[in-house]
Amino acid sequence: MVKEAVEEAKKQAEETNAEAADEDVTKENPETDSEAETEQEAEEKKEKKSFFKKKNKKDPKDEKIEDLTDKLTRQMAEFDNYRKRTEKEKSAMYEIGAKDIIEKILPVIDNFERGFQSVDEEKRKDPFVDGMDKVYKQLMKTLEDAGVKQIEALGQEFNPDFHNAVMHVEDEEAGENIVVEEFQKGYMYRESVVRHSMVKVAN
Repeated sequence: MVKEAVEEAKKQAEETNAEAADEDVTKENPETDSEAETEQEAEEKKEKKSFFKKKNKKDPKDEKIEDLTDKLTRQMAEFDNYRKRTEKEKSAMYEIGAKDIIEKILPVIDNFERGFQSVDEEKRKDPFVDGMDKVYKQLMKTLEDAGVKQIEALGQEFNPDFHNAVMHVEDEEAGENIVVEEFQKGYMYRESVVRHSMVKVAN
């Protein structure tokens, strides 16, 4: 019995010493557990960061779509600019062509007017003269509808944009720089001059 009691006491002493040793180790290294936890948290943060980085990175398909969309937008803008430029060029070409035709018709109008000036008043009612007068009026109406109008010159102040001065005269009755005579009528097509008026300017 004494022997068993001694062995029991010995076991208890060993167990007590082992627990004390564990406590000493814990006291000596109190940061060990916290360091392990800190490392684990750091790993988790790294994983989260890498996860978000992967998520923020654009998909190649999305990049391709954006690239194609940008190219399409640029091409549409270029096409719109080309269309506007073409329309402007067509309009300019049409106006140039119209002015060219009008310039060729103007001498015909001049001849009509010269012919009427040479006709006596007695012959104004002649059927032929009357017929030519109607043709002349119809021609002028057609040109007017197309945008052709005569430049006002007689009695107007001289304007080099519309008038071409070929003679100058001193006239006390006329104002300064005033057109007193028109040798050849001038015409405009829309807003541009087809032919300047040939005039005499006073003072």
